[in-house]
Amino acid sequence: MNDKALATAAIERVAGHRRRFDARFEAYFDALADDLGAPSFSRFTPRCLELLRDLSLRGGKRLRVALMYEAARLVTTEDVPGLEEAALSLELLQTHGLVHDDIIDDAPVRRGGASTYYAYLREFPDRDRTALGLAVLAGDLAAFLSLRVLLEAKAPAELRQALLEVQTRAATDTVVGQVVDLERDFEPLPGEELLHTVTEYKSTRYSILAPLRLGLLAAGEDLARHDERLRRYATPVGVLGQMRDDYLDLFGDESVVGKPSGSDIRAGRRSYAVSAVLAATTGPERAVVERALGDPGCAPETVDRIRDIARRRGVEDRLRSAMRHHAEAASAAAAEWRPFWREEAVAFFEHLPLWGMERTL
Repeated sequence: MNDKALATAAIERVAGHRRRFDARFEAYFDALADDLGAPSFSRFTPRCLELLRDLSLRGGKRLRVALMYEAARLVTTEDVPGLEEAALSLELLQTHGLVHDDIIDDAPVRRGGASTYYAYLREFPDRDRTALGLAVLAGDLAAFLSLRVLLEAKAPAELRQALLEVQTRAATDTVVGQVVDLERDFEPLPGEELLHTVTEYKSTRYSILAPLRLGLLAAGEDLARHDERLRRYATPVGVLGQMRDDYLDLFGDESVVGKPSGSDIRAGRRSYAVSAVLAATTGPERAVVERALGDPGCAPETVDRIRDIARRRGVEDRLRSAMRHHAEAASAAAAEWRPFWREEAVAFFEHLPLWGMERTL
């Protein structure tokens, strides 16, 4: 197949994984209400599960799930135990992160609907602390469920333990990433090394490395033997993904992204895109950006003006070029896997970063 056909095949495989997983995720939540064991009088617990279910099933690309299943296919096309539960664990941890992100960012919208925090604020308009507490606990519940589902996996005990160790480490790294993400915004102009380090902890380790490790583990691979080559792939893919998110926040279509443009500006986040705009501007243009940073009431017209400034100063083109560089680096890293794993599965990983970049532009 030519490159276009291979990219199309990769897209179709991602879509297939998503369809199958979404049906399984829905069934998981259907069973969870009876399995959780909450007291019969509680009204808040069923509502908590309802909001977690709604957020979890309301969109999401399921790329982590696709990466995990395709990692197993590097080794075998046979069904292997533990993968289904590992997929649920990945997406439950993602739900946890989304709930807590929206609390930290005071974000009203997520995936085209109300964030869990704002859903509670609407239900408890006169009890802000109750709404906050329930949102925090909802995120905590998703995190603990992500570990519990691995403990209950239909897999050998040794494999369950190994999967749990990978996911626990990924969860820990992600929390550290959230901490340094907030710390990053105290830097007037973060450098590339700092931005990459935050991305490594905040997203690469749990969005890319953890799915690869989980899939290979379930398929019986020795992770220590392949850890370095996995990292050479995961690092540029992680940077590409975060850079794409930051790019879309400023330059993307709100109807596609699912949240208002300029969220990073209003929150005062020194993202890849915002840092690039700061680095490219001086004088009155820089003052426009500085005044808007951290202003939750920043008007859409101001975001539009910053976007225009960024385009005039070449920021959009530089971000696109950087994304292409990281996509090509990841593709080259995957191509080096051919001596070790199945050709068809290697081709998926080789073409996925380029497809991920192209759907941004």
